[in-house]
Amino acid sequence: MASTNIDRSVPAFHESTAAEAERLLGEGAVAVDVRTAREHEEAGHLPASLLLPLSLAASAPAVLPDGGPVVVYCDNGVRSRRAAALFAEAGIEGVHHLRGGLQAWSGPRETGATPVSGPSPWLVSNAGLAPRGARCLDVACGRGRHALFLAAAGYPVKAIDRDAARVDTLRALARRLRLPLDAEVVDVEAPEVSLGESEWELILVFQFLHRPLFPALVRALRPGGLLLYETFTTDQAAKGSPKNPDHLLEPGELRRLAAPLEVVRHREGEFDGRCVASLAARKPPAPASGGPGSRIKRASAPSGPGAGRAARRRRRPA
Repeated sequence: MASTNIDRSVPAFHESTAAEAERLLGEGAVAVDVRTAREHEEAGHLPASLLLPLSLAASAPAVLPDGGPVVVYCDNGVRSRRAAALFAEAGIEGVHHLRGGLQAWSGPRETGATPVSGPSPWLVSNAGLAPRGARCLDVACGRGRHALFLAAAGYPVKAIDRDAARVDTLRALARRLRLPLDAEVVDVEAPEVSLGESEWELILVFQFLHRPLFPALVRALRPGGLLLYETFTTDQAAKGSPKNPDHLLEPGELRRLAAPLEVVRHREGEFDGRCVASLAARKPPAPASGGPGSRIKRASAPSGPGAGRAARRRRRPA
């Protein structure tokens, strides 16, 4: 289990020159670009780089490959040094910061777009639809890329998955980084599983589909709460994995499954090389206190300047 005591007196990452970084990459190290997607595409990047902008770096422990050196870089070394420190604090081993960034690099470069590693762009662009600091449930969380991103932004998160090893790792990581994140082993495909009753302001489900779970998702949302959902459609089968129709949405199916939630945003098609359907849907607010019957009752009560005197006359003993 990871220790919660972190010694910040000695840097836990390596400062590497361009020549040292090139040697590491030639030996199989992973290059991680922490600039923006636009910089990555237009200014060029190291060959075969992962793109993980600094703003999304909290998800790094859940998206970087295990067990190999990592070379972190940006344009001039400022952002990459911050990212390297964060990676090392999270317990990622073999982190190397490219001193001087691409300005010091004379080796090969590539151009063109690369999909962003880290949390789904659907989450990043739609999390603002929920209240700041909303209580969040991450369903089938996997390694926790979405839970880590939201917890680092101050959202209290509960992450659930049936993989006990992943849950243990995520729980230890949250303690190490002092994040408002709890993780629990839950088999959400179990019959009659409960996710709570009107408990969560934000529920996430990404790259997971179990159709019988939708009623539990709706019940678990607070009135006014938001469901963010994204997973593969049947068109994805032609591109590779997954192919099992149990795990693929039919055209227009996600909107139907999410009823009676009110759809706020929706898309369906190919995005970043994957065929997905994405949805942001809100649970209708609870009815205001005092329903129509109580309003009718109040409207039929005596009113006007003489109403009080008339009521007193009715209460006076005969």
